[in-house]
Amino acid sequence: MAYFTAIPIVPLTVGQSRIIPGKAIPHVLGDPQLPPEREKAYRRALVEQALKALTTEVKAPTLFKAESP
Repeated sequence: MAYFTAIPIVPLTVGQSRIIPGKAIPHVLGDPQLPPEREKAYRRALVEQALKALTTEVKAPTLFKAESP
């Protein structure tokens, strides 16, 4: 399981294995201040990072950061 969060310290503290930080609490998987095409690229980067996290073997809580578009 991969966990998206705006506050990575919480899942790190409880031992969640795969953590992907999002933008902000009200918009974890998006950024409404970006133009539509850039927001789409941002969301795609988050999903791609989650897929990478799911295919990566981890033994401890691991933070996977998506690259900004």
